[in-house]
Amino acid sequence: MFAQEKWQEAIAQYKNLLEISLGDVEIYWRLSHCYRQLNLLNEYFQALQQGIQLYPTDARLHFTLIIDLRRYGRIEEAIYSAENAAKCLPDDYTFQLLKYLTIPSVYDNQEEIHFYRQRFVEGLQDLIQQTSLKTSEERNSALAGIGRLTNFYLSYQAQNDIDLQRQYGKLVHEIMAANFPQWLAPLSIPKLQPNQKIRIGYVSHYLHCYSGTLWLTGWLRYCDRQNFEIYCYYIGNEPDPVTQQFQEYSDVFHHIPYNLPAVCEQIIADKLHILVFPEIGMNPQTMQMAGLRLAPVQCVAWGHPVTTGLPTIDYFISSQLMEPENAQEHYSEKLIRLPNIGVSYPKPYIPPVVKTRSDFQLSDDAVIYLSCQAPFKYLPQYDFIFAEIARRVPQAKFVFLRGSLLQPRLKRAFAAIGLNYEDYCVFLSIPERLDYLMINLLSDVYLDTFTWSGGNTSLEAITCNLPIVTCRGEFMRGLHSYSFLKMLRVTDTIAENEAEYIEIAVKLGLDPVWRRDISQRMSQRHDRLFDDKTCVEGLEAFYKQVVRESL
Repeated sequence: MFAQEKWQEAIAQYKNLLEISLGDVEIYWRLSHCYRQLNLLNEYFQALQQGIQLYPTDARLHFTLIIDLRRYGRIEEAIYSAENAAKCLPDDYTFQLLKYLTIPSVYDNQEEIHFYRQRFVEGLQDLIQQTSLKTSEERNSALAGIGRLTNFYLSYQAQNDIDLQRQYGKLVHEIMAANFPQWLAPLSIPKLQPNQKIRIGYVSHYLHCYSGTLWLTGWLRYCDRQNFEIYCYYIGNEPDPVTQQFQEYSDVFHHIPYNLPAVCEQIIADKLHILVFPEIGMNPQTMQMAGLRLAPVQCVAWGHPVTTGLPTIDYFISSQLMEPENAQEHYSEKLIRLPNIGVSYPKPYIPPVVKTRSDFQLSDDAVIYLSCQAPFKYLPQYDFIFAEIARRVPQAKFVFLRGSLLQPRLKRAFAAIGLNYEDYCVFLSIPERLDYLMINLLSDVYLDTFTWSGGNTSLEAITCNLPIVTCRGEFMRGLHSYSFLKMLRVTDTIAENEAEYIEIAVKLGLDPVWRRDISQRMSQRHDRLFDDKTCVEGLEAFYKQVVRESL
């Protein structure tokens, strides 16, 4: 039944088994999986907890329970479970990381952000002090631990993370150094013979259709082949048509999934001049590799737009339009500002409109505000904005595509001004890309998130000529949409503060003529934004300069 994905029938059989005997650990694992597939979350967590009670040293049950409790907003239970796991498996570094560094993915209120940040600050200090790498067992356990997790959620607190990232980056580097001392020493840059090309390597877990690396195809596509040789290292294993593009645009393409020593050896053997990580901070194996010295010059780009804190990363390749004046204060790496948005983003294909609003249970007379970001981008201090727009635009419908975790907060924000959030907020699950694009094409306004704006989502909204309301953020990660609109020279919908953001959103909702004018101007200026070659010229000038200086 389990193999045939008949989850209900499998649950009944597993329950029968457990009435006869306690069952082995695999039964609890599979039972929990069935509940998860049916979205029966309470039963899912209960099955994991029962399994842990009987098999307290099963790391898989502990890890899954902690990660998913956090994913579903049950942060206190997640931390309690992490502390319990650390007691049951005191020598497993994974649970030391989770015990000290677990923070919410979504916050209930602003005070929680301050509380959990302080908890992280203190936890990181404790973790660093308690990390021992003296024995081979300790070194292996620490290596496995940082190979399962990153501190991804920290930067969604909307603060300058450079000090915390440096501390965490130093810890990662020390763990990698203890395990791979042969890949630590600085490397001298290979000499360039006449007519020899500069060898640039790009390594990522995500050389497939993924938001953190999709833009990279442009850098490769418009590469100056006379002066550069491109090496790509794909360390994930979900190949798709975008992977094919990476392969076509590379001189040498290595697919080495889930084998860290093998990919490191290959990079060293290729004698690169420069190694570039399109993103660091989303995938643990990428973070591990970045903690080593595999090329004379190592760079990171803004696939994950936060400083790495790693002493082994020399440059952060960013965008002129996305960086504030004091931006170097946010980075442990030397900041490189490429022209425009810094990437040559391929213009997405947008199909003709083949669905109507009624296909998504949305009425034709509604003013649809699309809110399509991941829930962790929505901070609680900005919830009131939705309610305020609704108060002034009675026909408003806010369509959230991934926002069900935000419902309790939105309920409070709307109730505070005497409105029922259910009259205005719609929560859709859109599994198919076609449906996602249809929603963009059928919406009236795109509401960008504060402090961490849309990247790919904003670029796709622009291709659908959907007006974007955005507010300038303090950090680069809050300036993506701002920079796109600056490139288009359609800046009417950029706000400087929350009050202005509300004014623009309300005006767009109530004034269809202005809305159409914004949309039309966007549609006429796509060429300014997509497939930009100027930034590629800037990138390659930087590469040449770095190699020249190193030689």
